[in-house]
Amino acid sequence: MPDSTPSYPLLGAIESPADLRALAERDLPALAAELREFLIHTVSTRGGHFAAGLGTVELTIALHYIFNTPDDRLVWDVGHQAYPHKVLTGRRDRLHTIKQRDGLAPFPTRSESPYDAFGVGHSGTSVSAALGMAIAAARNGEQRRAIAVIGDGAMSAGMAFEALNHAGSLPIPLLVVLNDNDMSISENVGALSNYLARVISGRLYAQLREGGKKALQQMPTMRALARRSEEHVKGMVLPGTLFEEMGFNYVGPIDGHDLKSLLRALRNIRGLSGPQLLHVVTRKGKGYAPAEADPIAWHGPGPFDPISGTIHKEKAGTPTYSQVFGQWLCDMADRDPRIVGITPAMREGSGLVQFSRRFPERYFDVAIAEQHAATFAAGLACEGMKPVLAIYSTFLQRAYDQLIHDVALQKLPVVFALDRAGLVGSDGATHHGNYDLSFMRCVPNMVIMAPGDENECRQMLYTATTLDGPAAVRYPRGSGPGVAITDEMTALPIGRAELRRSGGSGLALLAFGAMVMPASVLAERLDATLVNMRFIKPLDIALLRQIATTHAGIVTIEDNAVAGGAGSACSEALDAEGLMTPRLHIGIPDRFIEHGSRDDCLAAAGLDLAGIAASIERWRAAVPALKQTRTATRLTAAGGAGPNRIP
Repeated sequence: MPDSTPSYPLLGAIESPADLRALAERDLPALAAELREFLIHTVSTRGGHFAAGLGTVELTIALHYIFNTPDDRLVWDVGHQAYPHKVLTGRRDRLHTIKQRDGLAPFPTRSESPYDAFGVGHSGTSVSAALGMAIAAARNGEQRRAIAVIGDGAMSAGMAFEALNHAGSLPIPLLVVLNDNDMSISENVGALSNYLARVISGRLYAQLREGGKKALQQMPTMRALARRSEEHVKGMVLPGTLFEEMGFNYVGPIDGHDLKSLLRALRNIRGLSGPQLLHVVTRKGKGYAPAEADPIAWHGPGPFDPISGTIHKEKAGTPTYSQVFGQWLCDMADRDPRIVGITPAMREGSGLVQFSRRFPERYFDVAIAEQHAATFAAGLACEGMKPVLAIYSTFLQRAYDQLIHDVALQKLPVVFALDRAGLVGSDGATHHGNYDLSFMRCVPNMVIMAPGDENECRQMLYTATTLDGPAAVRYPRGSGPGVAITDEMTALPIGRAELRRSGGSGLALLAFGAMVMPASVLAERLDATLVNMRFIKPLDIALLRQIATTHAGIVTIEDNAVAGGAGSACSEALDAEGLMTPRLHIGIPDRFIEHGSRDDCLAAAGLDLAGIAASIERWRAAVPALKQTRTATRLTAAGGAGPNRIP
């Protein structure tokens, strides 16, 4: 850590929640202030998830203070809000390493700490996981509690309501904390709500409520009247009727930054049986004015000046693939009134800000609901619209059933714009887009494309809109090689690859998407043939046949899992042709790649330039039919300039 690190007398003495629980309750507000200052200082030096964590400082302190973690299981949803949790559970001095190679994981991770009860990355999972833990505790005769902390955004995921519906039917002591950070409550309403929360979380209310239900069971008319009256009153003053109907005892809303109220409610709830839901209202970016004013911009900033609130932005370079997509979608919407843009709560990340402003009537943010997004797109396509679903590769995994049954089976013209394909970098294993080629290419009726540069991405997206069935264009995070983008849009011939270089070494490199650029460098050094494959489905069988019959060896290179990926598709096609040309498939290995910069992740997977070259050299040395070509290439490289040498 830098020498300018401020002093934290209370926080500096906390190495675990046991130390936190040893503090007097009167010291907790001062601890919250120190924790908030520590987060601002630390994240400002490196960047990371920010606004959400500032909003959960008091809540995190209260949960660890009242519950006996890690014996009591605390499950965070997504994990953007879990930085305070990491600090209080023995990882304070490593927080500055978060999201970096060999540093702290960006989200709660079971292998990192016993206090991370469940690994998270995709939203909506916390209630299901915590319910499983609560039932396991009951089966084992253990008294520990399970607590799920879920944000109001994540609550829009269908999975969360499936879990709530299940949990509400069981006599299990599960606590769900709804962290509502998308609204604020005035002081007057807050005082009333806190009062009602104290009453409803108390033992007396619980006993009267349950006793009253039993007494009224023999009097159906009176019981129904009492229930309607209760619901009517609650519906007027509390937003908890829905959760009560699902079987939860609803408590709240209370001010999530009022430690005294939080502690009182949690103490009361800890002594209650059955499923409980505590509704707390927090403010993203709490305690740091710039983040409070613009929590979207401060969701995951890079390094920033904590005094001025200026985020240190990288110098503008070539447009990112997300920006290329966003501009293309606007251009298409100008041309075709049937174009509709859909996102599952990823407007900024997917490059849809401009489209949402220019075409608000054709822009649909369906919240964190990937399954709904896919089937919603299918419904639009049924009626002649041209839906474009902008979705991260990792999140399309959640809509796989809908991709198959609701879109592909019916051969509906939905365009899947798959952002963040391949290795994404600092968000790590939960967010890498490693599997889309494998799980999509086995689906009938799909057309799958991967651009080698920015302009090709634009043309492929346009090509997808000209088809009468579903198509996916998958592209990586960040910028491409810097190819000029043309305004003109031209449909590519379906299933046609591009021969970029004819080599003399007898080796052919078949590159897919983002791997075309490093493959082109290696092709020059190895005097190899280079093919930009463009299409994963359908493949260019004619060109594959030609390559296989005129080359001694074939190497496929992709930023997708090797298992079932694009290289596997090439082998299947060649096997069907009876062509046994030796081949090597290079891609993401059969293990999860951890977080770091994108370059770090590529190196860890063996997909950087040096890693690809080393794999090819080992293969050529091991295959007798390729030894002669290897010697010839080495002679050629040795006689050339430095850049021609194999790395």
